[in-house]
Amino acid sequence: MTNPTRAVEEFRLPDLGEGLTEADWVHWVVAVGDRVELNQVIGEVETAKATVELPSPYGGTVEELLVEPGQTVPVGAPLLRIATEDGPAEPAGDSDGPSRPSVLVGYGPGDAPQSRRATRRISADAGRARDGDPPPARPDAKPGARKLAALLEVDLDTVTGTGRGGVITRDDVRRTAGHGDEPTAGHDEEPTAERPHSPAPEASPERTTRIPVGGVRKRTAEAVSRSAFTAPHASVFLTCDATATVDLVSTLRASPAFEGVRPTALSIVSRALLHAIADEPSLNAHWDDDTGEIVLHHDAHLGIATATSDGLKVPVVREAQRLSLPRLARSIAEVADRARTGRSTPSELTGSTISVTNVGVFGVDGGTPILNPGESAILAVGAISDRPWVVDGALAIRKVVTLSLSFDHRLVDGEQAGRALATIGAFLGDPVPMLLADT
Repeated sequence: MTNPTRAVEEFRLPDLGEGLTEADWVHWVVAVGDRVELNQVIGEVETAKATVELPSPYGGTVEELLVEPGQTVPVGAPLLRIATEDGPAEPAGDSDGPSRPSVLVGYGPGDAPQSRRATRRISADAGRARDGDPPPARPDAKPGARKLAALLEVDLDTVTGTGRGGVITRDDVRRTAGHGDEPTAGHDEEPTAERPHSPAPEASPERTTRIPVGGVRKRTAEAVSRSAFTAPHASVFLTCDATATVDLVSTLRASPAFEGVRPTALSIVSRALLHAIADEPSLNAHWDDDTGEIVLHHDAHLGIATATSDGLKVPVVREAQRLSLPRLARSIAEVADRARTGRSTPSELTGSTISVTNVGVFGVDGGTPILNPGESAILAVGAISDRPWVVDGALAIRKVVTLSLSFDHRLVDGEQAGRALATIGAFLGDPVPMLLADT
């Protein structure tokens, strides 16, 4: 009987899809000396779109961890080394290059580009590397909180979570680290009880907290900056009577067709937007920089701007124009919930062709949204509130909302945008006939 030869395999960051070229390492769930099984989760990375758990393509013992939490890792860069006993190792010097990982389900290995950061090695925690020891309990923390804790060198085991169910938030990490309660880093002088009077006393050092930016928030900042300075933005606004829409939503919530889903005004607004782009297809398009052409999309992949603890995410409802109103309402609720709870995959957060953002949930009457890169229009919906309104020549109290439509002026003219917004306003003012016409 031949004993299997011990081999050391190197696992590199796989291609996570959707054109993503790098990711921020959030944290490890294994340590040097730990035994791992095939497809066991070894850690989490945060991409521009989502937090993703990475499974190991090998079974064996962790030999070395090659990246640290908070480090930006390019696709193809080595993450860790695992000693396996699954078969004979290749003789040293016979390999044409570094070992490549097997393709994981949903991912593909990428070439190893040169990283701008030197790969740093992490020392093993001897207390966690003993064979037979149970893995340490993992504190329940949001991905953004884990990343911040790593950057501020805060042990999550010492943090008391104040989020729902005791989940650790970023504020909990900052509070444990003492930020906001101590002088700004770099001022070494200890405060004294008394200072001599002087004609021109020095100003006190400014009290600040610096928060490292990465992952979703970093990519969002890059995206909106690129969009704002590459696409010529223009916006049109409309304040309209949405009383009939509010009444319809109340009726639909009692309908068996909406059992298990809570329809909202956003559902009706989204249907109105889809109705409008059927007449104004240039709103559902993008500008091809390489060819200077306008590309019209036959399907409307509706982006739903969603505020999360990790920053703004835009989950996508695919082929939204094909969905009935109950299915559209359910899909909007589901993709938004997955984004808020960090369960969205990168593919679920890319590929939108037109977007809607509901700023009204924050009590805001309106705003001027910035286009998502690669889109020609985005609709912002303000708060629906009681306001005085003229109805048939008489003053009445109605449910009123302000809509704003931002568009790329290379693709969309003011006339087209104005007509589209007027169509949406008319839809909200009398939604039932238009909903029946769409069926």
